Amino acid sequence: MITKQITEDNRKLWLAAIKPPMYSVAVIPITVGTAVAFAQTHIFNPSIFFTFLGAAILIIAWLNLSNDVFDADTGIDINKAHSVVNLTGNRTLVFWVSNLCLALGILGIIAICWWQQDWTVLGIVSLCCALGYTYQGPPFRLGYLGLGEIICFFTFGPGAVAAAYYSQARSFSLLVWIVSSIIGISTSIILFCSHFHQVEDDIAAGKYSPIVRLGTASGARVLAWLTSSLFVITLVLVVLGYLSWLTLLIFASLPFAYQLVNHVQQYHDRPNKVKNCKFIAVNLHFFSGLLLATGLVLSAFI
Repeated sequence: MITKQITEDNRKLWLAAIKPPMYSVAVIPITVGTAVAFAQTHIFNPSIFFTFLGAAILIIAWLNLSNDVFDADTGIDINKAHSVVNLTGNRTLVFWVSNLCLALGILGIIAICWWQQDWTVLGIVSLCCALGYTYQGPPFRLGYLGLGEIICFFTFGPGAVAAAYYSQARSFSLLVWIVSSIIGISTSIILFCSHFHQVEDDIAAGKYSPIVRLGTASGARVLAWLTSSLFVITLVLVVLGYLSWLTLLIFASLPFAYQLVNHVQQYHDRPNKVKNCKFIAVNLHFFSGLLLATGLVLSAFI
């Protein structure tokens, strides 16, 4: 019985370390960028889409694993049982596995560029990877200065969404830059929420996250404004004629928005209660992005 319990606990720790839900931050930008391209051009190349999707997932794996390595170096993850480095006890192995994921992901992007004989997408993705590295990677560690959410916005918003759009349409448009801001904000919300439960560890490691700087109460109020902006921006774009009324499907994700804001406002200063808020934020990001993409695709047929 004890052995069975240990095995079950290890399984839960590994699931928490691998973070399967977090890979939606790869899926949604590529899906939305592709959906904008289809809505505007009626072009959809499934081979490019699925290759890009696989590459994006591998790049997110690199980002997650390398962040565990860099956090282990600073000691900020000393109390984090589900750190991959802590679970394996082998920092070097995790470091090189992360680099392998990055190399395979970049190979996927190179394949897309080779097919198209156009290297623009590789340039955008390389810039996104460089920005992602500066979040935790030495000597930058910009996340420790509280700049992680800004990096996240540009990497997963204008960067990833525009790259996915270009891979299909072979051009850029004003609409994709505007829509990418919605995805950038929803992705940044996930990172923002990850700080509420680890204020003490962040302070001890010298990490001045937005929640350390604002305090949990003010952070909860900022979260409410950020979450509301997803729906306000979409509504304004529909009213101004940039988006089809079908994109108002995004409002079907309001229950997740309400759950997130209410949960954080209620438990912002109780780490054991608020620590799961980032997974509610993942649900909001995934479903709001999927509904937005669905509205964009449907608009192409009407």
